[in-house]
Amino acid sequence: MKKHVLPAIRNIKDLEKLTKTDYKICVLLDMHVGHLKSIMDLLKQHNIEAFIHIDLIKGMAHDEYACEYIIQTYKPKGIVSTKTKVIQKAKSLNKLTIFRVFIIDSQALNRSVHLIKKVEPDYVEVLPGIAHKIVKIVDEETTSKIIAGGLIDEEKEIDEAINSGASYVTTSNRALW
Repeated sequence: MKKHVLPAIRNIKDLEKLTKTDYKICVLLDMHVGHLKSIMDLLKQHNIEAFIHIDLIKGMAHDEYACEYIIQTYKPKGIVSTKTKVIQKAKSLNKLTIFRVFIIDSQALNRSVHLIKKVEPDYVEVLPGIAHKIVKIVDEETTSKIIAGGLIDEEKEIDEAINSGASYVTTSNRALW
């Protein structure tokens, strides 16, 4: 188990692998709303907590009302979203938050830093996670902890992200769990 990795669960095979590891926290991506109860029950049986990515739940809206429903019904460790209103709702319900930002150019970087300062999430997931320069800037300019995600498929990329200021790295590459 790598202490700075948050397994990103996209499917049942990922879930099966996760339950055979020592990880006690994960991020759920690309889930169908009809499967959430059984997935959360399975995770609970294995004492694994989950951050649920609201924007990627199929079969429901991706707004603050869905966020409130998910929190009240499934009691996740926290919520992941690209939407400020969802992050604010989760914070108001005392859940940990991961604000996911896609940094593709300097304008996106400036806008993201502004939004991070405005909503003050617990964590910011910076994508692509291999963008170490951006991880360092976001780490220096905001007070949120950084999670690097996206395109990370080598051990050295995990190390580079952590050395740039990230607290964690999300990866769906099971070989890195």
